[in-house]
Amino acid sequence: MSESDIEVLKNQLSIARNEIKNLRQQISNLQHVHHKDVQRIKDTLENFKCRSCQLNTGLHTKESSVENGHDNTDSGGIPFNPIGVIRTAFSEKRAVPRQANVASKLLSRIDLCPTVFNNPEHSIEGLESFSHIWIIYHFHRNQAHLKAKVAPPRLGGERVGVFSTRSPHRPCPIGLSLVQLDRIENSSIYFYGTDMVDETPVLDIKPYIPQYDVPGKIDEQQFYSSREAPDGEENIDQAVASSSKGPSQNVVIPNWISNGSTLNVVFNENAEQQIAELGEDKKSITDILQADPRSVYLRTKYGSQIYTFQLGESTVTCKFDDQNSTVHVLHVRKVVNLSDIGDTTEDHVAE
Repeated sequence: MSESDIEVLKNQLSIARNEIKNLRQQISNLQHVHHKDVQRIKDTLENFKCRSCQLNTGLHTKESSVENGHDNTDSGGIPFNPIGVIRTAFSEKRAVPRQANVASKLLSRIDLCPTVFNNPEHSIEGLESFSHIWIIYHFHRNQAHLKAKVAPPRLGGERVGVFSTRSPHRPCPIGLSLVQLDRIENSSIYFYGTDMVDETPVLDIKPYIPQYDVPGKIDEQQFYSSREAPDGEENIDQAVASSSKGPSQNVVIPNWISNGSTLNVVFNENAEQQIAELGEDKKSITDILQADPRSVYLRTKYGSQIYTFQLGESTVTCKFDDQNSTVHVLHVRKVVNLSDIGDTTEDHVAE
């Protein structure tokens, strides 16, 4: 055996060792995800109550409050029926952007429920006149573990009050996102900017109006003249131009929010080819990874690691290099549907 053959074998052995190391990290990550899923199932089973039990518990609590001279009607449970559901490319919570503008080119949609209105398309007439909308929704996939303090990813483990963060783990699990309206088709609303998991229930939709939603000082004459028109019928451009002329209010945010870092995203040759073959949106993958979608737990406990997430019909595999603030995209593969494999196997058995 020549020296060149020996060098080739050494290189192959080194590559195999690296792959084994990467596989071990993936297994460790999957074990962590599995543990969280098991805990979520346990919590759901322990806290499960049928509809009649929930009603009886609520009635008992109300009666006790009234007997003690306290009427807690305003602080009791407030039921909401969703008006629709959000369809996104994220079937799991993993790697879902923390803010809608992170994935500003990712198209999603809202399907309104036909049970809320007989003609749901009537409820959104005129909405196409706006460029942006607010979406209010329910964090339906979050576990019921309430904490007064949470650890935002940008603080690297330091805890602050939950109401000073955008954390989805809140006493009332309600989300609020500002998105860009793309188009409306029948009772479906298409928009850009996604920070929700697929099948998220929608509670409300409101148009974005700069003169109300952007902090600024509006003089008294402009304010009352704008109040004379119904909401949504104001001249938005004129209002923004008028408010921008005068002194604006000072908007202040903590340094840990404004000083957030951005990772450098590098696609290897294999990933580039796979993206081209699958027709996947490279920019959406870049936007998601630049903002570092990992939780504080994964980032601090495992450091540089293999990370996978599902985006639509593709699974993205990458490796973080925390020392150089870089993430390398290794593979972008089509999601394997296990049910399809099962069907194929059964067909072969039948033959």
